[in-house]
Amino acid sequence: MIYTDLMIIGGGPAGLSAAKTASDYGINSILVEKDRKLGGQLVKQTHRFFGSKKEKAGIRGFAIARNIESEIRKSESSEIWTDSTVLGLYEDGVVTVLRNGRMQKIKPKKIIAATGAFERYLAFENNDLPGVFGAGAVQTLMNVFGVLPGKKVLMVGSGNIGLIVSYQLIQAGAKVVQLVEAAPEIGGYLVHASKIARLGVPILTSATLKGVYGNDKVEKAVIHRVDERFNPIDGTEEEIEVDTVCLAVGLTPLNELIRMAGCTMVYSGELGGYVPLRDEFMQTSINGLYCCGDASGIEEATAAMLSGSIASLHACFSIFPSIPDYQEKMQRLQSSLTELRAGPFGEKIRKGLSKAVVIKNA
Repeated sequence: MIYTDLMIIGGGPAGLSAAKTASDYGINSILVEKDRKLGGQLVKQTHRFFGSKKEKAGIRGFAIARNIESEIRKSESSEIWTDSTVLGLYEDGVVTVLRNGRMQKIKPKKIIAATGAFERYLAFENNDLPGVFGAGAVQTLMNVFGVLPGKKVLMVGSGNIGLIVSYQLIQAGAKVVQLVEAAPEIGGYLVHASKIARLGVPILTSATLKGVYGNDKVEKAVIHRVDERFNPIDGTEEEIEVDTVCLAVGLTPLNELIRMAGCTMVYSGELGGYVPLRDEFMQTSINGLYCCGDASGIEEATAAMLSGSIASLHACFSIFPSIPDYQEKMQRLQSSLTELRAGPFGEKIRKGLSKAVVIKNA
């Protein structure tokens, strides 16, 4: 059995920020990541972040991940386990990890689950045909391995991911033939939509994918219009010649581990599905078990990083109450997160959080 103060599950934006906060205070911690590289979605993001300078604005995602990892590795109190998979999180607080072909048991004082999310899929004819990708897979191919998934792409979904990946495809030399969105309005920021529209990408709302066709791979796609209830409208089918279909239709929180531990879960469509009931410090219904980032509700990377820092700061303070300026630092982090969620674009998130967050002020 390995004993540590803090265990962080997941090395994406939230997990990295949590580990960085722990390292700042010299708290013994173990960060476990199933992939070979830390960073999660940050590694795939070549665009520069928006917002304020203190929230990494102007820095590209992969550079943010690299910089945070570098800071963590400077700390003698922090361990990083990559190529390691958490298999179980049990009611007695023991975590089982598969590492280097061996099962290892860890008993931390506090646990932060920053396990991220998985991509949603669509049901349509021939959706298993080669050439159909999720947006995350497209980003991985292009931005991590330098491989162009196709030359003529149909993008399905106009959230920020769909819009940004469309732009990245164009930058990489592909042609985005069409972008379709089932909702009557574009889901992402208009600044992103305007950018790809200026590059000649037609954006069609109230429309979706009916099916893809080809012999051994995607050769064409058929789209059609939908009504206000998302039912197909007969006679509106349109055939488009493409070799690639990219699905950017949303994410679902990946939080099976905290369910396994027995956390109370609530359903919030605004946050992507079932999420843990928690307090304003990201602590779940189980004392000492925290959940942050997309695992606690789908938001952008900046929100994930802030939530990871909040969870870690509270966990560290609960172990060592002598942390200097705790109240001031916590207030600053929570204020930044509240500010990020303000305004009309944050209305959906705020509605979702009203179902999932119980304020304790402790």
